Amino acid sequence: MVDSTRMSRLLEPWRGAPRDDVDATDVDVHERRKAAAGIEAVAVSMNRSAGQMGPVRTLNTLRRLNQADGFDCMGCAWPDPDPEHRSFAEFCENGAKAVAEEATKRKADRAFFAHHSVAEMATWSDFRLGQQGRITEPMLLREGGTHYEPVSWDEAIGVVAGALQGLDSPDEAVFYTSGRASNEAAYAYQLFARAFGTNNLPDCSNMCHESTSVALAEAIGIGKGSVSLEDLHEAELVVIAGQNPGTNHPRMLSALEKCVQGGGKVVAVNPLPETGLMKFDNPQKVKGLAGVGTDLASLYLPIRLGGDLALFQALGALLLERGAVDEDFLARHTNGLEEYRAHVADLDWDVVLRATGLPREQIEELADLLAASSRTVFCWAMGVTQHRHAVATVKEITNVALLQGNIGKPGAGLCPVRGHSNVQGDRTMGIWEKLPKHYATNLRAEFGFDPPTERGYDVVNTLRALAEGKVKVLFGLGGNLASASPDSDATFEALRTVDLGVQVSTKLNRTHVLPGRSMLILPCLGRTERDIRAGGWQGVTVEDSMSEVHLSVGRNEPASEHLRSEPWIVCRVAEATLGDGPEGSSIDWAAMAEDYTAIRRHIANTVPGCEAYQEKVMRPGGFTLPHPPRDTRTFTTDSGRAELSVSPIAVLEAPEGHLLLQTMRSHDQFNTTIYGHDDRYRGLAGGRNVVMVHPDDVTQLGLTAGELYDVVSVWTDGSERVARGYRVVEYPTARGCAAAYYPECNVLVPLDHVAEGSNCPASKAVVVRFARREGGGSGSNGSSCEANDDESNRSDVEPYHLS
Repeated sequence: MVDSTRMSRLLEPWRGAPRDDVDATDVDVHERRKAAAGIEAVAVSMNRSAGQMGPVRTLNTLRRLNQADGFDCMGCAWPDPDPEHRSFAEFCENGAKAVAEEATKRKADRAFFAHHSVAEMATWSDFRLGQQGRITEPMLLREGGTHYEPVSWDEAIGVVAGALQGLDSPDEAVFYTSGRASNEAAYAYQLFARAFGTNNLPDCSNMCHESTSVALAEAIGIGKGSVSLEDLHEAELVVIAGQNPGTNHPRMLSALEKCVQGGGKVVAVNPLPETGLMKFDNPQKVKGLAGVGTDLASLYLPIRLGGDLALFQALGALLLERGAVDEDFLARHTNGLEEYRAHVADLDWDVVLRATGLPREQIEELADLLAASSRTVFCWAMGVTQHRHAVATVKEITNVALLQGNIGKPGAGLCPVRGHSNVQGDRTMGIWEKLPKHYATNLRAEFGFDPPTERGYDVVNTLRALAEGKVKVLFGLGGNLASASPDSDATFEALRTVDLGVQVSTKLNRTHVLPGRSMLILPCLGRTERDIRAGGWQGVTVEDSMSEVHLSVGRNEPASEHLRSEPWIVCRVAEATLGDGPEGSSIDWAAMAEDYTAIRRHIANTVPGCEAYQEKVMRPGGFTLPHPPRDTRTFTTDSGRAELSVSPIAVLEAPEGHLLLQTMRSHDQFNTTIYGHDDRYRGLAGGRNVVMVHPDDVTQLGLTAGELYDVVSVWTDGSERVARGYRVVEYPTARGCAAAYYPECNVLVPLDHVAEGSNCPASKAVVVRFARREGGGSGSNGSSCEANDDESNRSDVEPYHLS
């Protein structure tokens, strides 16, 4: 139970005053929570919501959140139960915060922009920028201007069309996409970019689960997870690696609770003992509200950063050694077993123990649980995917699943947990810098033009191209590319090189205050808001982490009469830029802008698995996209079988006097959106400039807990990057490891420090040292790393610790 003093503070009305962040020295360090959610989460949810929306709007909005006839959460991509099994409050604390941020009554109107210059706003924290409220009309920062000015939609669209039409090549434009975009917006957006003539379609998946998409496509033939929500409920064992569901996917805790109460077991593999993996006080049950919850993880492995590959390879070796494998499944459905068997037969346990930091007994204990389970689900997130060897690690997890036939049967499978609400749907709709041949064929047949075939820029290569002056127009469909990207100083400088930046946004963020020669903000409707066009009341669709597609319909009064939907904005800009489309084609942008059923008809004709799309999404709860490995145990790899792979073990080690640092979210944020300063489960409140270090490492390194240090990342090319003014906090993370928040610590990650094979920034493995402060305030800056000419996956900047 939470203490009465803290509960009293939580129950006070929260207004989230739009001020700058407090200094790191004001951070309150208290005991970390022993249970997630409970009455405390209810109190925080209601106070944050009421503070932003007011009590009446809070009730009317939250009751429609994640309901079959309501709107989909703009937070994480966790799936909803069947409509008949949904509760009245089918949302979590961070979902309520996300809704409150969008449905806020605060407004950044023309008077606000007239009062605050771009230079002034650039000095504000991410929190303060986000707390200014909804942008109410198109705003243009003209070349040489100091303030954003309001413009009409006709002028705004004309500015974008004119800039795009004036380019020497379509490849001088980049079309970035956030995972918030709906399927309809994403489909129209990729169609616009390809009709314009480029595959420059980077998106936020390039920075999170790209390693998963690459690995799974090569291993099982499809870059998506193979489980349903019911599989988690029915599993005998759930292994969770590099994921913190209590903060990042809180509704997952209900699924884990059902699993445990049904006799299943949960294993947590993570450098930090995250509260949400340990105990869950379900706030929708009387016992949960009273603090009588469910213990979740029966085994916790405090693994060193980057040790997951070695761990899962050791587990595979142990399963083979014990004969705890599905020989029939392996013979019928897999390829490469003998090569894999020979590889793990030579497993060096000294290397495994060094890489994982775990005693062999713990690894053996997990192997025992796997051997005893006939239905196992494997879950993972950024703690696995943001490493140099991330693709190999996901393949190693897949190897263990394949050994026991844990794909294509109830209660088992692979479960990469996506971090943004429709990031998986965006990729399904074609948001990808690599255009598959079958999709190009379908677009050609549907619209009558030849899409470009050259590979476009992903996020990292976009930033390289910006730095090299190759990009003149940067169009962002949602998101905050500035804060989400690595190598902050280099990223900020690169963004300022464009002739025109265009951002489709609901609220201010860091990208808006880093303009090139000119910058345009196109304010869009949020998911909570009703969208009525000439075709009537409109809804959009999204896809969750488990390939389920469903309708989302907003009901709230829009924050301004000048707001337009994302599909409308994309289609109208495309119409002004291209007319009907390339020569020989016919694309009715106007029809798609006014009635999204027109977009859905095109989706049905061109996107595999989306036949009869309009009819299917109108069903309560929508429909599930086909997944051959899950549905029929068929694998669309080159061999026609699931591929067992062989990977050398990577050992991450820091030189003496250094630690391995991971960046991560606070409990009071979603991606780059900062809701507040209370990382409640970890026992930290009041500020974000903190770095968590094991008490023994604090002593060994000669640090003083509570003091301020500069955190310096060190690279073999001799470069260093600095995050300034961080308070060292003792925390029970794995020995030799440390943790700090992003986006602030993105400054420490070079642009070229990426996962091999996926080009995903490797933000979970940064070698750092600590330098005692010599005056100056908090903040961050660092050096930039030079870009190279080759635009393929590169790793020019090596950390000291790869072996």
